[in-house]
Amino acid sequence: MALGVPALINVALIGLLMAYINARLTGLEQRFESRFDGIDKRFDDMKDLWRAELHRVEEVLDARLKHLEDRTR
Repeated sequence: MALGVPALINVALIGLLMAYINARLTGLEQRFESRFDGIDKRFDDMKDLWRAELHRVEEVLDARLKHLEDRTR
């Protein structure tokens, strides 16, 4: 009895400590995920913006090339 009760209390305390640490890490993981979701959205927005700008540049270059081709004919 003198050895079993302290060992049982230690096991219970370690179990509570592990549950507390797991809960804290889960909360931390959720915070990181929400922040990275925001960063991913910003990267996607920038990618869309770059595509639009590059499309516009491509159209300008195509128009200039067509103009040069028409002048040489």
